[in-house]
Amino acid sequence: MVSFGVLARKIFGSSNDRRVKGMRPRVEAINALESELSALSDEQLKARTAQFREQLANGTELEDLLIPAFATVREASKRVLGLRPFDVQLIGGMVLDSGGIAEMRTGEGKTLVATLPVYLNALTANGVHVVTVNDYLAKRDSEWMGRLYRFLGLTVGVIVHGLDDDERRAAYACDVTYGTNNEFGFDYLRDNMKYERAQMVQRGHNFAIVDEVDSILVDEARTPLIISGPLEDRSEMYNTVDAFITKIGPADFEVDEKQRTAIFTEEGTENVENMLRAAGLLKGESLYDVENVAMVHHVNNALKAHRLFQRDKDYIVRNGEIVIIDEFTGRMMPGRRFSEGLHQALEAKEHVQIQPENQTLASITFQNYFRMYKKLAGMTGTAATEAEEFGNIYGLDVTEVPTNLPVQRIDEDDEVYRTVEEKYRAIVKEIREAREKGQPILVGTTSIEKSEQLAERLRTEGFSEFQVLNARHHEQEASIVAQAGKPGAITIATNMAGRGTDIQLGGNADMRIAEELAEVEPGPERDAKERAIREDVAKLKERALAAGGLYVLATERHESRRIDNQLRGRSGRQGDPGRSKFFLSLQDDLMRIFGSDRMDGMLQKLGLKEDEAITHPWINKALEKAQKKVEARNFDIRKNLLKFDDVMNDQRKVVFEQRLDLMDGESLTETVTEMRHDVIEEIVAKRIPETAYAEQWDTAGLKEDVRNFLNVDLPIEEWAKEEGIADEEVRDRLLKISDDAAQQRAERFGPEVMAYVERSVVLQTLDHLWREHLVNLDHLRSVVGFRGYAQRDPLQEYKQEGFELFQAMLVNLRQAVTSQLMRVELVREAADAPPPQAPQTFGHHVDATTGEDDFGEGFGDAAVMTRITADHVVAPEDRDPANPQTWGKVGRNEACPCGSGKKFKHCHGAFA
Repeated sequence: MVSFGVLARKIFGSSNDRRVKGMRPRVEAINALESELSALSDEQLKARTAQFREQLANGTELEDLLIPAFATVREASKRVLGLRPFDVQLIGGMVLDSGGIAEMRTGEGKTLVATLPVYLNALTANGVHVVTVNDYLAKRDSEWMGRLYRFLGLTVGVIVHGLDDDERRAAYACDVTYGTNNEFGFDYLRDNMKYERAQMVQRGHNFAIVDEVDSILVDEARTPLIISGPLEDRSEMYNTVDAFITKIGPADFEVDEKQRTAIFTEEGTENVENMLRAAGLLKGESLYDVENVAMVHHVNNALKAHRLFQRDKDYIVRNGEIVIIDEFTGRMMPGRRFSEGLHQALEAKEHVQIQPENQTLASITFQNYFRMYKKLAGMTGTAATEAEEFGNIYGLDVTEVPTNLPVQRIDEDDEVYRTVEEKYRAIVKEIREAREKGQPILVGTTSIEKSEQLAERLRTEGFSEFQVLNARHHEQEASIVAQAGKPGAITIATNMAGRGTDIQLGGNADMRIAEELAEVEPGPERDAKERAIREDVAKLKERALAAGGLYVLATERHESRRIDNQLRGRSGRQGDPGRSKFFLSLQDDLMRIFGSDRMDGMLQKLGLKEDEAITHPWINKALEKAQKKVEARNFDIRKNLLKFDDVMNDQRKVVFEQRLDLMDGESLTETVTEMRHDVIEEIVAKRIPETAYAEQWDTAGLKEDVRNFLNVDLPIEEWAKEEGIADEEVRDRLLKISDDAAQQRAERFGPEVMAYVERSVVLQTLDHLWREHLVNLDHLRSVVGFRGYAQRDPLQEYKQEGFELFQAMLVNLRQAVTSQLMRVELVREAADAPPPQAPQTFGHHVDATTGEDDFGEGFGDAAVMTRITADHVVAPEDRDPANPQTWGKVGRNEACPCGSGKKFKHCHGAFA
């Protein structure tokens, strides 16, 4: 029986069909302009860009220019690139311009499709970003398509790793900017660490087209981009906490070795709290109060180090260093370190030198970065299976664009074997048969390790000519992929997404010419050799076509249908014939999840012999259901991560917008005065309760607060003895005295110098506290999941306590800024003094599939930091307690030179 939905689709077409059909009239209108535009000279065609911009300036809507603009790009493409966009490519361009995702099969020319909406949206001069998955594709596409844009009078820039700020600023100022997702994200983070608007490189987020959108916005969305820098020395804290852990007994904690968790019991928590309280390290009553979130993190790490990690099993101590041992291979991994303070906890446990941690200075997920764009679009060969995620998280609709020519690829049913060994024997046999008849073969594997195992097996079976692709050298990859369509060619690849190069049957003539004739000078000899190469490629293509086209042979099902479809899509490009088949075994990961134990027993009972396979459409459907379940689970994980990141993102927006306002304001006097007044309000309210008599006032505490924050010594005790005095009178006196002191300092410095000092102090203090806040949020995030055991929603708890931490950060900001500005003095630096150095920083983006850091070698020069204090060491007797500018560099654990009796890190060092 046919369902109503199926019947409706047959009569009216699917929603996708209706969307595509709705674009056909505009395609016909573009085609109608072709003869008119082809009659124009090059100069007349170029002049249309200025005409379009004039129309926009006169109030024409951008979308009203779509038809003439697309027609202009098509004509320019024919002249400059020798490529005429097909009608379906025009439809793809319209999908992108509408802020959607165009799903286009491999070989349908997505790179060219992007030029249509890029040109149209670049007419506004607000900048268009084209995002690729690697530097090689960013360079290649900016050069290749850049010829078209420049012909039409647009400027083109490219952002790749290694550029300095001036080069980046120039690239972002262009009408069209190509670059990778990592570079765009890091530039945004670095911009929000700058101290002057002129130092920033980006100029806004107008319109972005993301190539391989599923790879960037789904696969890479699980891990954030992070810029980190060395943290202050906390070895004392690690050693102190480590000493506490050695004093707890077996009843104080519970260990689950299977889950690799160690947690304190109620009794253990109480014991730790007592020890911390005695050491003066506990704020408030409970270890789990929000202000102790960093201490909880330290204590938990110390417990893990002692109870979960064993010396000579999980790590060894060699040359005074903790070296991790890989749990799978048993090999040492020098240079690798456990994250989030765990490595430091192990160093404290083994009493070796504690290396400083890296502190997160700024971070953002791709999900939140790309949602900043006013208009976002994407293109890929496979997006339909993730349509729900694109719609829910990014508000992007997926449209499947029809192919230019009908697809002739034959997708065969999967072959399922009982064991991995049987499967690989069948694969080798299949490869041999395909090679003998001259059919090019692309063998897909799910991991680098498995691709190497298969390559080794082929070598032992007598195969000598084959290529193995890995994700290391993109230029080399493009060359290998380009020639993978030669008759009998065997290419083993781990993941075929985002290669940016089609597999053309017979090979890629242009690539061969570029490689083989690189040393040959232009002239008749080169022309003859070019013709010979093209003729050879044409013959090879005929042989490959006769053998059945490209054969995609997959050795396993991926947990995502999208990755399988990407691999299949490499075959059958532009109407070419092809075939695809998946070889599976009951021992594959997905089959084990699927429940292959029962199936194995059933197949043995049915008499399935060795090296026999079962093939049936039902198996394909069952596997697809299993894949759908895994995809749904992964989507839930990403959605949950985003909910937590949204909490930080809301705070990030507030801080970054505040920084821009601070940088743009000519004078911050009003802002800092307001901060100072708020601090006075807070300390008076804290030390003088509203209904208290004067003899109940905390005069000693108020006097200390006034000295710390306002840098004045006042007779508060004498004021309290005055008859009829109230808290309002005290507040008014403090306001007047502090305002007069600030006014005198401003007059001494002069308005320009004071404005510079105020901006520098406020921005530096805000940045310092924001970094500490990020660390606290990370620590809170790592422990808030335990609230679920108390039937409380971890997300709501994270929101609430994250907000409390943010409020506390704002209070600290007011106090720190007021304290510094009431003490700041000017010192004249020597003419030959070295310029202030930017702190060393590192960029990180961990690949969610491999666990490797894309920027593992470090990634420097994140921001130019303005400093007010000097870095040289000054003898204690030469320091003026009232003038911090004479102190030079002060150790974190030294007594503060101001004479407060506190350690520097708990006094003036807290604001440095």
